[in-house]
Amino acid sequence: MYNTFKPEQPMSLMDFVRAAKSCIREITPRELLDKLNNKEDLLLIDVREHGEFELGHIRGARLVPRGIIEPAADPAYPKHLPELASARDRQVIVYCATSGRAAMACAVLQMMGFKNVLNLDGGYARWVADGMPEVHEATF
Repeated sequence: MYNTFKPEQPMSLMDFVRAAKSCIREITPRELLDKLNNKEDLLLIDVREHGEFELGHIRGARLVPRGIIEPAADPAYPKHLPELASARDRQVIVYCATSGRAAMACAVLQMMGFKNVLNLDGGYARWVADGMPEVHEATF
């Protein structure tokens, strides 16, 4: 049976982002840098696309594009990412370019049973604007 949910008006991307942000927690770039400098046990996930990641990213980030976050996080999926799939009780911090894709990824991860997921407020753009350290390296 098909879902019969039909909103009065079609939802926009920003409607999805607002809905996701209403149920997740966020962290500032400074707070994330402090956690990284203190070598806290966390998994840092970049949900941007490969080309965005190569242009610059946060040291230690694992690239898991938004389009594959669900299969990567599902241990029952044959091609899951073991480091992510086994992190349900670990601190997971997610970022994208400006925080919209990451917010939706955080909401999905919470629905999948991840208990401590944080979104980088303002995403990589804010990270850079706040003068935080970047990594620029090609991955071949």
